[in-house]
Amino acid sequence: MDHRLLEIVACPVCKGKLIYDKENQELICKLDRLAYPIKEGIPVLLEPEARTMKMEEGR
Repeated sequence: MDHRLLEIVACPVCKGKLIYDKENQELICKLDRLAYPIKEGIPVLLEPEARTMKMEEGR
């Protein structure tokens, strides 16, 4: 994941900052508790494609 891209992408729901989770290949929005997948190196920033994170995740 290109770190320059992380500086300009935002959560499509709240427009907040996204955090890159290299292990799971996801972009995480801690405010909305959503994890957006990265497929073949491309972030899929669509709310229906996002995974809702469990309360214990991301601590």
